[in-house]
Amino acid sequence: MQRCLQLAANGLQAAMPNPSVGAVIVHNNQIIGEGYTSAYGGNHAEVNAVHSVKDKSLLKYATIYVSLEPCSHYGKTPPCSDLIIKHQIPKVVIGTIDPFAKVAGKGIARLQNAGCEVILNILKEECIASNKRFFTYHQHKRPYIVLKWAETQDGFIDKIRKENDPVQPNWITNKFSRQLVHKYRSEEAAILVGTNTAITDNPKLNTRDWHGKNPVRIVLDKSLRVPSNYSLFDQTIKTIVITAQQKENQENLFFETIDFSKNIAQQICDVLFQHELQSVLIEGGKQTLQTFIDDDLWDEARVFKGSVLFQQGIKAPILKGKRVSSVTILNNSLDIYTND
Repeated sequence: MQRCLQLAANGLQAAMPNPSVGAVIVHNNQIIGEGYTSAYGGNHAEVNAVHSVKDKSLLKYATIYVSLEPCSHYGKTPPCSDLIIKHQIPKVVIGTIDPFAKVAGKGIARLQNAGCEVILNILKEECIASNKRFFTYHQHKRPYIVLKWAETQDGFIDKIRKENDPVQPNWITNKFSRQLVHKYRSEEAAILVGTNTAITDNPKLNTRDWHGKNPVRIVLDKSLRVPSNYSLFDQTIKTIVITAQQKENQENLFFETIDFSKNIAQQICDVLFQHELQSVLIEGGKQTLQTFIDDDLWDEARVFKGSVLFQQGIKAPILKGKRVSSVTILNNSLDIYTND
């Protein structure tokens, strides 16, 4: 099962919004086949693992290990549980049950009804963690939420902007930290900023410093104050503006209305869920980040600390969470927290 998890990690980004699964086929304590989920719309892990077995006659005497319950429905591909039954694989070891309603135990039942021996919940927590975005989306009906910000040595995330200041970020971190942030962007379905960040920084919110898919851009703009000629509205990437104003959708540009007088964070989650976005990276600003923190709607926080001092400015959000790791990136540091 540990090998299944290693394999699953290889397909994580390409498989989204599907979960990435690892599958290993064993005969006489020897691995004879393995695979992981192909890019979205392609073969599932079990199919790739079966295809990799050179001598298919051994399958009748083999055990297949999978990190997630084999599917039992027709989606982009036929059910994997049917493939296992077709090849008469007698034993199936499963990391965890699939939370998706169309599967959720039905694949296990189909295997058992066909006479397969099924063993459940091997490295269950690790298997859930490997697809934390998928599980959060289906179990909690909201995206997996990652908070991210950079702060100075003296605890500020930005300077106080003056009217004539240039429209650009006040950089706190080095180029290597910024490249890592672009890698993080490529791993999430969406990225979100508030109105002030959009106006003062004119960000692109893409992955130009990393090879990977651009996330869907989410902009909070209650009164539609962000200028229409800003990068966020160039229509090159799907962008959703969450606002209190009614406005007609355009190509790659969608306007969603919420009530800004109550439960803003939850309403944002509801909009993202409706757009089938399984995760979101929230990059600012202070008010937006603090809103999600105060409403206890976050799963992970990544806090960069640069070497610069601002002495005065906008203070960093106040976060209560469990620090799970800390690394140094030249003269910067990165602390990662979970909401335990």
